[in-house]
Amino acid sequence: MKKGILFDLDGTLWDSSEEVAFSWKQALEQRADVEKDITMEDIQGVMGKTMEDIADILFSEFDSKKRMELLDYCCKVENDYIQSHGGKLLKGLEETLQELKEAGYHLYIVSNCQVGYIEAFLEYHKLSQYFDDFESYGGTGKPKGENIRLVTERNHLDRAVYVGDTQGDYEATMQAGLPFIHARTGYGTVAANVPFITELSQLPEKVKEFLEK
Repeated sequence: MKKGILFDLDGTLWDSSEEVAFSWKQALEQRADVEKDITMEDIQGVMGKTMEDIADILFSEFDSKKRMELLDYCCKVENDYIQSHGGKLLKGLEETLQELKEAGYHLYIVSNCQVGYIEAFLEYHKLSQYFDDFESYGGTGKPKGENIRLVTERNHLDRAVYVGDTQGDYEATMQAGLPFIHARTGYGTVAANVPFITELSQLPEKVKEFLEK
């Protein structure tokens, strides 16, 4: 029986909000057509949302075409910066991933980010060996619930659970038909009575409730 754990990225595995905000600030300073200051709090407020939603929130003063152009521009600068500077891994991340792999679980990442962002996370922090597959909104153009289902199906998982930190993660997991574990390590709350962890080291024991029945 093939058992998988699918992870959200931002707020669940790492916190890159400071680095992303800095890269966006650098990007926008190069634009003579924009006067805009993006803060770490701004970035934290949109973590986990779709690319269109992020553009609508952070660049609301512009028309829709301009919003997406600016978002695409900032994301390209962001990927380059993240790839060379990384982010802040959550406490105990690699030890937890190692423990999960040794227990026989297959690990995956499904995020609403742009193409290149998950790759930058894996490359900078040298974590590729822990993950079998990943998918992003930028890769498929599909909402997270569909991407969770896609990764589950294409990896032929018999049992799986999704770990995320926001209400959107919970709703996407319900759409995909998987059980959900709330990582109370990140940016959001969940308006449902769901299993949770407060630090990553608790995850190997918590997933047994779903994968070892």
